[in-house]
Amino acid sequence: MSESTEEDYGPLKGLIGIWKGDKGLDVAPDPEGTENNPYYETINYEACGDVSNAETQVLSVIHYRQIVKRKADNKVFHDQTGYWMWDPERLLVMHSLTIPRAVCVLAGGKYEGGLSVEGDVLIEVAAHVGDENWSIIQSPFMAENARTTAFNQSVTVGDDKLSYAQTMMVDIYGKTFEHTDQNELERLS
Repeated sequence: MSESTEEDYGPLKGLIGIWKGDKGLDVAPDPEGTENNPYYETINYEACGDVSNAETQVLSVIHYRQIVKRKADNKVFHDQTGYWMWDPERLLVMHSLTIPRAVCVLAGGKYEGGLSVEGDVLIEVAAHVGDENWSIIQSPFMAENARTTAFNQSVTVGDDKLSYAQTMMVDIYGKTFEHTDQNELERLS
């Protein structure tokens, strides 16, 4: 991989940098119903350059790490790492992520110049268990006890502001639960 920011990052270019936000809300499953967790976080997106696959596909790659802390106790409750990738020839945005609960997601979506109402870049990706292209892998324990069946994410970035909303459908406690996270962040650098 080359390490420059001159590659064609397409709609992902605006992500590069360090972001902080304190307006997060995590709505998680609980045996009694739902648990609301207000949070703050830092996300560091670093340009990795281009990578070539099978000498025919060129992806521009951004690595990131996201650290999320509960406002209630200031403790980390989510630590996520992964990559955002842009394939300009196929107009594909891809997001691979891993969380330390033995769950991995490869989400993707076509990007055709999507803009929000304010003119910011709008990126949307999705994955579903069993999807032949964009899927979810999890350990046997998670598949039996807290199985993630779908992931949808929408990211809006522009003018040093980033917001996201994501939903993971989780089969847990004998029901299907819509686990959501959303936040608004500002660029630090």
